[in-house]
Amino acid sequence: MFIHTIKEVRNILKEQKRSEKSIGFVPTMGFLHEGHLSLIKKAKEENDYVVVSVFVNPAQFGPNEDFKDYPRDYERDYNLSIGAGADLIFNPSIEEMYPVDNKCEVKVKDLSSGLCGASRPLFFGGIALVVTKLFNIINPTKAYFGQKDAQQLAIIKKLVKDLNFDLEIVACPLIREADGLAMSSRNIYLSKDERKSALRLSQSLFKAQEMIKNGERNPDKIKEFIKQYITEDENCNLDYIEIVDSGNIIGVEEIKDSTLIAVAANVGKTRLIDNILVEV
Repeated sequence: MFIHTIKEVRNILKEQKRSEKSIGFVPTMGFLHEGHLSLIKKAKEENDYVVVSVFVNPAQFGPNEDFKDYPRDYERDYNLSIGAGADLIFNPSIEEMYPVDNKCEVKVKDLSSGLCGASRPLFFGGIALVVTKLFNIINPTKAYFGQKDAQQLAIIKKLVKDLNFDLEIVACPLIREADGLAMSSRNIYLSKDERKSALRLSQSLFKAQEMIKNGERNPDKIKEFIKQYITEDENCNLDYIEIVDSGNIIGVEEIKDSTLIAVAANVGKTRLIDNILVEV
């Protein structure tokens, strides 16, 4: 079922709630890949009724970013969502989500400032705003997010806790292509040569993981290795390498417990992110 208005989706979900059905929710910006589908399938396993939102959110794009060019194929997204187990696809217009008199902002302090937030200052405020709106519209029992967007996941968990949303956030594993590249809707932008260069991100993380397994605990040495490995390829323009506590996204002085190694780089004109979670 493809629904475009807030009123209609609320009416449908009220009926599901009256029947005491649990609601699983997967928010997306569309152009779905296997990573998204894994979230939908997980939601279907754990809930009676599954909602997928497909909305390219303008609030999280900066003025020089790829909002207008972001890939869109709503018919394809609908068919893939239904095939993976979704019962309802919510595809609102920008005007439906953001009336002209909208004055509200939602910010999660500290967690939003580093990593992607440093180079994309509007990004996480836009995500926090749209997720807050979607949670209020859908009123889900559980909402599903991928570990690929680890900083986003930490921010949303904090948002739910601080604003007392009555729902559970379910974190799902990062899904990779067969060659190790993290799945992303933006991968379609990559040329054949850039696609090969993009593997530097995941390869550097796997090699860093091996270094840690072999006893390396100094984050500076790990960061220096990753930097050198990625930037050896002239197609890769490094944005950041951060090694942080996975819960609070604060940099660590020693790799221990649950540590997140996160990287971002522009490969050609395409911005890609990747990460790996290390349990020591």
